[in-house]
This record gives sequence, structure tokens and C-alpha cells, in this order.
Amino acid sequence: MNYEPENRDVKKRGDQWELSALIAAIRAKLRVKHYSLRTEQAYISWARRFIVASGGRHPRHLDGAAVESFLSRLANESDVSAGTQNQALSALLFLYREVLGTDLPWMQGIVRAKRARRVPTVLSHDEVRRLLAMMNGQAWLIASLLYGSGMRIMECLRLRVKDVDFARNEITIREGKGGKDRRTVLPRALVEPLQREIERTRMMHAIDVAAGYGAVWMPHALARKYPNAAQEPGWQYVFAAARRSLDPRTGITRRHHVDDAVVARALKTARERAGLTKQLSAHTLRHSFATHLLESGADIRTVQELLGHKDVSTTQIYTHVLNRGPGGVLSPLDRSGGVSELRADYAVFVQHRLLVETLAIARDDVA
Repeated sequence: MNYEPENRDVKKRGDQWELSALIAAIRAKLRVKHYSLRTEQAYISWARRFIVASGGRHPRHLDGAAVESFLSRLANESDVSAGTQNQALSALLFLYREVLGTDLPWMQGIVRAKRARRVPTVLSHDEVRRLLAMMNGQAWLIASLLYGSGMRIMECLRLRVKDVDFARNEITIREGKGGKDRRTVLPRALVEPLQREIERTRMMHAIDVAAGYGAVWMPHALARKYPNAAQEPGWQYVFAAARRSLDPRTGITRRHHVDDAVVARALKTARERAGLTKQLSAHTLRHSFATHLLESGADIRTVQELLGHKDVSTTQIYTHVLNRGPGGVLSPLDRSGGVSELRADYAVFVQHRLLVETLAIARDDVA
């Protein structure tokens, strides 16, 4: 999603040096607090957009009314979702509290947009099979692992070789959502494909080392604590990218992991080829993993741990497939008699209507 302002020309609106210094201060504070690169890009983009919308004035000279006006325009004119509006608010609160060191009374009065509670999209077993059957190569392996382990897409793509334990059939997820580590299941059906993928990663790593590269990105200060670890095979990404690229934070050329956009495009193509009407993403496979586990009788606490949910109430959203949800309730219509005959009559009606409509379309085309 692109959060860049439509008008990026801030030079005419305010002091460019002051803006550059402010952006640098935001970036520095975000990195000190170990925010992700995506959060860094989003927060900086929202700060720029807020300054442009406020006539180029420094945020220190703006009050709560300016913030509320900006958020209202996002909702009313740009028609953004509640989640996007809340992200913009979080970015501005971070700017004022963490960067400018300001905690004014008006900050306590700003109300966050209410997010709608939505039921997750879940694929059936047959739909999962049809989807995966339309995929191949690395994209198929990633999608299969998402469904088979319940990982989030970035948790899967950031997976390191050392965190795949074939002996115990488990995967260790490092610094997942909320900075927490956890373990999840490694599907036995994917052991051999994963071993082949890791062998490919080792070969690419050997080529990189021979070419003078081979140092993978290391989290936080581990690169200084263990200077040689970045070139060890165990620290390499399981799903390494096909080409080396420039690290946006350090400017160092290295081999990163596969871009999540590659997986998203592969899933979209597979969905269309499989003839699925449900809108899906990589996260849909995680929803399906949890739902199918609960359907098979798995304990909800076990599913909570595998998913990495902080509270079991988050996991309970998947109980719509159990006897406590609509999926486990027998409709009164199903209890009444005579439905099968009516259903057969309706099938004949649909066939007749389809024939009539097809003939009508053919006549219109001829005319």
C-alpha cells in the first residue's frame, strides 16, 4: 500500500533542512526502538503527508485540531479504512511523543477509529488442494508451508536454515509478531522439498562467498557480537532471493529473502486458475490452518501456541467451525421434510432458465 503524499514538493512550503532533520530524527528513533523497516517507511510517509497537509509548518507548531482535521480528511475525503486511519494516528503520536518529546493533554482525547470485526476467510480442504495444485516451484513450497505450519507470510520468508529442525519435525520462529519466539509444526510431507530448497540455498551461498559476498543481514547487534555468523550457512534464509540486492538501511549488497509480492502474485494466479471465488491472500492459508486443526479436534490452547496469539480470545474467532459457531448448527430447514423434492424441482428450473437465457443471448448477438 502506498502512503506517499500526492504532493511531495515540500521545499516551497517549508524549511527543507528542518524537514530533513525531522525525518532523520524519526528514522533514528524508530531504529533505536527496533521497529520494522515497513513500519519505518509507513511512519515517515505519514509524517511527510501530515506536514504537506498542514501547509509545511513544523509539527511542533500544530495542535490537536490539526491532527483531528488531518485524520477526518483521511476518513471522509480519501475514504481510507479504520486500520489505515489508526496507523496514521499511531505515526503522529509517535512523532509527538517519541521524537518531539511532547505529551500534551489533547493527545489523550483523540479517539481511534473503530475497526469492524470481520470473520476470517477460510478455504475448505478441497479448495486448498485445488489452489496448491495450480502452483509450482518455490511459490508452491512457500504456500504449502504457510498452510501446513500456520506461519505468517513474513515469518515464513524470514526463516533461517538453522531454525528448521528435521529431526524433531518443528520450526522455530524468531521474533514473530510482538517480538516473540515460538515453535510450530513442520509438515512431514514437506521435509524432502524443504531439504532440497536448503540445498539450493547452500549452493547459492557458496557462489556468493566466492564472489566476495555471502554475508546475510543479522538482527540487531548480532553482526558485531558474532562477526563471522553472517557468512555461516545456518544463518542464511531458507527462501533466498534469486538475485542479490542493496540493503536499504546499510547500503550493503547482499542476498535477501524472497519478496512477499512474488508470493502474492503466485497466489492470485493460482486462485484464478483453480476457479476459486473467495478473495484470498497468504494470510488466508494461516486462517485455514487454524480452522482445520480445530475441526480435527485439536485443543484451542495448542492452536493458540502454534499461531503465537497472546490471548486465547484471538484464537476463538476460529470457533465458527465448531459446535459453538454457525458451522456446527443444524438449520431448521434441514430438519423439515420435503426439501429434497423441492431441491430436485429447482434443479430442473435452473436448467430450463439457463437454456432460455442462452437462446436469448444468441438471438441478441445475431441481431
